[in-house]
Amino acid sequence: MTGTRRHRAAGPLFVAPFLTLFLLLFLAPLGYAAYLSLFQSRLIGGTVFVGLDNYTQALGDPQLLHGVGRVALFFVIQVPVMLLLALLFALALDSGLLRLARVIRLGIFVPYAVPSVVAALMWGYLYGPDFGPFAQLSRKLDLPAPHFLSDGWMLGSLANIVTWEFVGYNMIILYAALRTIPQELYEAAAVDGAGAWRVAWSVKLPALRPALLLTLLFSVIGSFQLFNEPNLLMKIAPDVISSSYTANLYAYSLAFTGQQVNYAATVSFLLGLVIVIASYGVLLTANRAGRESLRRAA
Repeated sequence: MTGTRRHRAAGPLFVAPFLTLFLLLFLAPLGYAAYLSLFQSRLIGGTVFVGLDNYTQALGDPQLLHGVGRVALFFVIQVPVMLLLALLFALALDSGLLRLARVIRLGIFVPYAVPSVVAALMWGYLYGPDFGPFAQLSRKLDLPAPHFLSDGWMLGSLANIVTWEFVGYNMIILYAALRTIPQELYEAAAVDGAGAWRVAWSVKLPALRPALLLTLLFSVIGSFQLFNEPNLLMKIAPDVISSSYTANLYAYSLAFTGQQVNYAATVSFLLGLVIVIASYGVLLTANRAGRESLRRAA
């Protein structure tokens, strides 16, 4: 009986460090931000309680709405390309047909190890209309310099940076999932006469659905939290990227430039709500698609 009690007491002790950090570093700041979002700082009267007035203002704020719409468009453009490339690389590495597969895998993953700040600075140099290598090469060939930092190209330029950074990360997740597929499935497919393409379509892709869903959820969260890349490129393209270019950048600018801490907390909460809704929508769609495929298979 004494040993059973000790085992029961050991569980909470092991979990206690995580729960403590989770409380201090996540729940406490979140609760404080929720508290701040219910107040306003005024010249006359100081900080006053306003209830949900900040949220009402934010829901009609065109800068916030445009920022959310812009990152939603970014998600639609960038994420499918990134996940498709990650899937193709993972399938190619898992096929066993590539020479120097370990070197290739490392080369694809290395950009993820580069800090996003360094990546944004590097690509900002490459995009430069005056000093960038693309612009210099275009001038030598008597061609018009590409306007990577123009209003029409900026979203694609940002998507290219994020894709370059995270293809390797998603590829590793998908490749690891491929390595867990039981060998018996491949043997059964070979007995049925399935070729490499048929095995990839009928065996590997269905087995990758949970991993693909995981990478998609990570991409939803990352897309709506887009910050580092536009914040750094804003220095070299201030006429294109404003302080409200993305919702996350808008909240940062409100808090640390405009000193509107209460309204910034409100914007952050609404952005978190958008991420939760988008993530739930992805999960709901994926679950429905999975049930539909099972029904068809049956």
